[in-house]
Amino acid sequence: MDRRFFSSALVTAAAWLSTSAAWAQAALFKSGKDFLTLDRPVATEAGAGKVEVIEFFWYSCSHCNAFEPTFAQWVKNAPKDVVVRRIPVSFREDFAPQQRLFFTIEAMNLLDTLHPKVFAAIHVGKLALNTDSSVLAWAEQQGVDKVKFNEIYKSFGVASKLKRAVQLQNDFKVEGVPSLGVAGRYYIDGSLAGGMDRALKITESLIAQSRPAQTSTQAVKPKS
Repeated sequence: MDRRFFSSALVTAAAWLSTSAAWAQAALFKSGKDFLTLDRPVATEAGAGKVEVIEFFWYSCSHCNAFEPTFAQWVKNAPKDVVVRRIPVSFREDFAPQQRLFFTIEAMNLLDTLHPKVFAAIHVGKLALNTDSSVLAWAEQQGVDKVKFNEIYKSFGVASKLKRAVQLQNDFKVEGVPSLGVAGRYYIDGSLAGGMDRALKITESLIAQSRPAQTSTQAVKPKS
């Protein structure tokens, strides 16, 4: 057998087995029981051939704080075709300062360093960080450029992201946090899944189902 033909056949077989395994796992999870399927799909920001996963969270939520290390590791190990977004929720008006804080450090490319520190400040340092003044004071203590932070924090761009975050929260019908949205079509939280570790397994299954159908690699025959 020609080597290129054989290699191509192996790739096709491997892809088929991978897809079959994903669907077999998916059979273990039921819509309406383990996760919810949205009545109306939500537009995603992931590019073509990508699957978007959204984590809905609140910095002051103890469950979100406990889930953060696990989710951060999961994000690091996520497949390249998975695009992860974090969206801070707003169930009350006093959630807004923390939403602004998140979107500000995101805009400043400081999420990797400051995102876990916000959780620590609230749950270990016992800071409320629920007012503009307390957020600005905390940011300055982290050595962040005070003028630049304040400018972005109060910017139209951040205000727009707050509105979009609330819209996404409503579109996914978020009932609690932490929770996850997959491919603009599915919603999962700890209550539905029976824990956030299982929620991630369900997420992985839904990611596999949501991938665009891959065209089977055709065998390449040697030229005569």
